[in-house]
Amino acid sequence: MPPRNRNRFPIALLTDFGYRDHYAGVMKGVISTIAPDASIIDLTHGIPPQSIAAGAIALAESWRFFPPRTVFLAVVDPGVGTSRAPIALETRAGARFVGPDNGLLSLAARAAVITRAVRLTSERHRLPRVSATFHGRDIFAPASAHIWRGARLTTLGTPLKSIVQLELPRPVQSASRLSGEVIYVDSYGNLITNIDRETVERFASCFPLQTVSVRIGRGVTKILDAYALAPKGVSLATLGSFGLLEIAVRDGNAAQHFAAGPGTAVTLTASAKRN
Repeated sequence: MPPRNRNRFPIALLTDFGYRDHYAGVMKGVISTIAPDASIIDLTHGIPPQSIAAGAIALAESWRFFPPRTVFLAVVDPGVGTSRAPIALETRAGARFVGPDNGLLSLAARAAVITRAVRLTSERHRLPRVSATFHGRDIFAPASAHIWRGARLTTLGTPLKSIVQLELPRPVQSASRLSGEVIYVDSYGNLITNIDRETVERFASCFPLQTVSVRIGRGVTKILDAYALAPKGVSLATLGSFGLLEIAVRDGNAAQHFAAGPGTAVTLTASAKRN
């Protein structure tokens, strides 16, 4: 057991378990039994059920803001109990990731640059009985705790040459428009798209004497620098904290307002500026 406070990095949890049931709490109990000195941070348990893409995006947007060597335990696992592999990853950036090999870890791990990957096979580093429906408790939580305590990845399983990659849709630009789609909806109902700041700015630079507007469904809205610049109840687009274009409604819910969600088309167009 490491001396108290020697490990100054936490274990961070991300799941789709929600806050009603006991699942997330039981995982913390397993971790605390194996690594009682570990600090546990709830990144979120509010990922939409079975939404691997939403979990992957949230993890990819979060890991950089944690101390080096943080262990990220992520569970959004509709394939639990099947042939999909339980895995653990080390990265050049220092972050470690534990979870199912279904694409959930891939966006964050790609950015952090994987240096070692293993399939979690060691019986010594899991609970004695493994349920076919709760690998978060029986495999991932014990593995995360052992990694936090200093166990080498090579002792937890067998090497992997590659992991399952999640490929998000990319925006498409034509001569007069930029087309993308919603990839994530946050708890405020803001619609985050796959169009990043650089792509928006590059598109806008093609039309210096025109105004760029955003269309979603039957609605058209302007790009503003902040939510509060729109009147209450009025829609807007802005480049948010994800670094992606998002559509919001001032003091409202854009997902409900536009009846939109992941996969909804979003289009940027240019029109003549009004004097």
